[in-house]
Amino acid sequence: MKALTAANLGRIGVATVLLAASFAAVSTGASAADLARGEQLFHTCAACHSVLGDGIGPDITGIYGQPAAMRGGFNYSEALKRRGLTWTEANLRAFIHNPQTFVPGTLMTFPGYERTADIDDVLAYLKLLK
Repeated sequence: MKALTAANLGRIGVATVLLAASFAAVSTGASAADLARGEQLFHTCAACHSVLGDGIGPDITGIYGQPAAMRGGFNYSEALKRRGLTWTEANLRAFIHNPQTFVPGTLMTFPGYERTADIDDVLAYLKLLK
């Protein structure tokens, strides 16, 4: 076993800092989205989309990876049904940015979020709704 010298301790310290920084980058995600802010922004969505499934819009709990316009209990627009989307990160991002542009004829009246940071935060929050 090697003796611990000042030089070795210095290397261990640097490696620990680099490892911690790498872990922080992975655990927070590249966008460093703000979950608390995402939850706050979701209040706008919650005007129609209840996480309890009793809103005037469809339940969006666990929406990631799910086909669009397929959940029971809601009369989706023909435009969204015909689109044949799966709610991927890219599709959700485009829809949340501007629903009417992404799916012309959608029933969603929300105009969308302009700021990328707002979209990042809402998407991060939606990922938690499972």
